[in-house]
Amino acid sequence: MPEARSLLPAWTRRLGIRAQLLALLLPGMAALLAIDSWTDYHAYSATLSDAWDQVLLERVLALDHSASVDARGVDLMQPSAPQPTPETTPDRQKHLHVGVVPLDASGQPAGPEHTLMGPADLPAASVPLLPVSTGERGATIGFYEAQYHGHPVRVAALTRVLQDGQGQRRELRVQAAEGTGVREQARQDLLRREVLAVARMLLVMVAVVWIGLAWILKPLERLRDMLRDRPAQQLAPLDASQVPGEVAPLVEAVNHHIADHRALLQQQAEFLADASHQLRTPLAIMMTQAGYALREQDPERTRETLHAIVGQLGRSRRLSDQLLALAHASRAEEGEAGEEIPVVDLNRVAREVVLQYLALAHEKNLDLGWRDARGDDMPDGAEGAPAVPVRAQAPELHEVLANLLDNAIRHTPNGGRITVGVRVHEGNALAEVQDSGPGIPLDRHEAVFRRFQREGAQPSGAGLGLAIARAYARRNGGDIVFTPGEPRAGGGHGLCAALQLPVSGTAPAH
Repeated sequence: MPEARSLLPAWTRRLGIRAQLLALLLPGMAALLAIDSWTDYHAYSATLSDAWDQVLLERVLALDHSASVDARGVDLMQPSAPQPTPETTPDRQKHLHVGVVPLDASGQPAGPEHTLMGPADLPAASVPLLPVSTGERGATIGFYEAQYHGHPVRVAALTRVLQDGQGQRRELRVQAAEGTGVREQARQDLLRREVLAVARMLLVMVAVVWIGLAWILKPLERLRDMLRDRPAQQLAPLDASQVPGEVAPLVEAVNHHIADHRALLQQQAEFLADASHQLRTPLAIMMTQAGYALREQDPERTRETLHAIVGQLGRSRRLSDQLLALAHASRAEEGEAGEEIPVVDLNRVAREVVLQYLALAHEKNLDLGWRDARGDDMPDGAEGAPAVPVRAQAPELHEVLANLLDNAIRHTPNGGRITVGVRVHEGNALAEVQDSGPGIPLDRHEAVFRRFQREGAQPSGAGLGLAIARAYARRNGGDIVFTPGEPRAGGGHGLCAALQLPVSGTAPAH
């Protein structure tokens, strides 16, 4: 399974869980806080602008209400307009203006404006004024931005049509202007406070996450210290009761690995003990024989003793070879990651094994037969596409079938029958070795696969063949199963030992 790759940058993965979590949370939280603060800033800024506009509007309305109409025209109840103090900066000054413009019968200006109050050069309205209800008919009010003497100002303007005692219609124009410096300063202060609030929130969140993770990871740190301090030979399971629920499966997986490692060490210890015991016996025998040969004066008897030692050495060498094969098979049973497993023809491998053991079977007067997966009419030596393709290592399959056939030859009485055949059944490839020997009791089918287990009235060999065969079979994704074999002359059945493997690709059923 391909390794899952983190979506985070490599530098955050090197810093650990805290940095990874902060790298995931901070951008999103910062974006949310920025959007929320930007929205609040605009809302507060609009509220402040409305408040300042309301102050300007109140000044305009106050001037409008101070205007009076008599027979002489329009006049104000207050004699003069307030002037800006000298220390006030231009962008913070306030200006008031009241003027009157005569109108003709069509409502158009009929002469220049007469200024009643304030500077006459305040900029005119740049936006249409909207009608409002101020208690008088025909009044319009509006707000606009303008430049006055090179400085930005906010202006509130009101216009209303009046009629004097002589029936002359006049337009009253009232303006209140204020520099925008105070407003800009307030907006900057508001923006600064929002930025500081976002920074404080982010710092608090970083501190909370960092401290919270430190508290949450305490059990993992204790687990790490416990693993670091425990002796290498201690293989007791870890305590998963004190770790968070999300980490418990990891601890259980580690415990499972520890249990497997403990079982493997136990198997190795048993293997070494069994191997030592099996090798000690022939060595003791050879030591005795060698001592006898040294004391013997008769050359003929010495020669016989040396022949016995040579025979014992041969059996010891056979035992050593089997022990090495079993050790290799046990290691190989786990397989190697990324190993390319070839496709081989199980039918061809089985046929080679039969040909190899044909002379040994004839020497024991056994009828060794062969059932080809392609049918009985196939000529000897015919090659072609794999008849029964399987994914496995051909030398290991050869070792499995050689052990099964060797056991059958050794345990089948003289004059018996052994049949080797390959077929496909329900998606599985079967290489079967059937004999007419004494068979194996059902309750011993699993026991015979253990090391140094011998079967039969006169057991021979070291009892490693079936253990090696099963190890290689499982290494290649298969197994060895026992079923009743061919009928015996005196009643009962022999044994059918079958190597079972999954078929690779499509193979005909036989």
